[in-house]
Amino acid sequence: MDDFENDIDPFQERPWIKWEGTYDIEAWIDGYNRGMQKLITDPRASGYGICFILEQGGEIYLHTTQEGMMLLDVPPDAEWITPLLMAVTGEEAPTSQIWTLPVDKLTQLIFGLNGLTRATRMVLNHDFKLKKRFY
Repeated sequence: MDDFENDIDPFQERPWIKWEGTYDIEAWIDGYNRGMQKLITDPRASGYGICFILEQGGEIYLHTTQEGMMLLDVPPDAEWITPLLMAVTGEEAPTSQIWTLPVDKLTQLIFGLNGLTRATRMVLNHDFKLKKRFY
């Protein structure tokens, strides 16, 4: 995620690099987290995360919460990836398109998506069906 320090548009689609192992994936996650912290200036912001553009079509959206959960939005055009998501997370598919997963499954999730992702891009205003908060 050196792009955040090189004046490259963080919302621009970036080709995915096929990672070799969990160390590489954990380093990518750390860079992604640091990059998001730089981008989010409003502490009340919601709907930020990353979009994985899949090789075989469709996009999925990932958001991590302060409560230690992941929200994974799998729209209908990406439902073909459901069996892989179930295998790498050990979770059953939800009845809706929003998966709620413990954040400790993030490395396995990224590892599972590793060979199926064509590109990624940051998102700041995705509707993860989050409950609206009033401030």
